[in-house]
Amino acid sequence: MKRRLAYAGADHDIFSDGAIDEIYRFSSGAARLINKVCTHCLLYGAQNQRRIIDDHMVKLVIQGELA
Repeated sequence: MKRRLAYAGADHDIFSDGAIDEIYRFSSGAARLINKVCTHCLLYGAQNQRRIIDDHMVKLVIQGELA
């Protein structure tokens, strides 16, 4: 995730360590699910003007969009 964000031009961490843990718990490391969760989280964060995606936000996205 961090490598892809750096490639996209991110100059700071966008996902907190807790958020990364939640994403892994949901996806079990499957790249397709990681991409899906991250995309939804980034959209949600942009809509709510958040600079950091935290574990609470990841849980909300998973429950609201992907469950």
